[in-house]
Amino acid sequence: MSLRPPNLFAVQTHVETGEQVLDQEILAEQASALGRAGAGVEKALKALRECEAEDEARPALVDAAAEKVYGFLIQRELCGLRDRRDVIRTYGIPGEVLARLGASSGGS
Repeated sequence: MSLRPPNLFAVQTHVETGEQVLDQEILAEQASALGRAGAGVEKALKALRECEAEDEARPALVDAAAEKVYGFLIQRELCGLRDRRDVIRTYGIPGEVLARLGASSGGS
């Protein structure tokens, strides 16, 4: 897979092939999908943080957060980003969500 330079540096006689255009479209869609998945994680974790520990809705919120985090981690892996530690730290994913995933905060 190749990346094209910004138009400022592009050679005026350069003609992109169909494959290059497709590669760029795929990269753009991967980035967009990853952004949407990250937004879903943020929303689910926010709802979980706002819920009291003894609230009977909490288990459902933990499940929803675990599902969003799982999808986000899979999407990252599809993009070649395999280290989960940064995600866990950046999003502050609680241990109860990680336990639901079968993950630990120290693993990758």
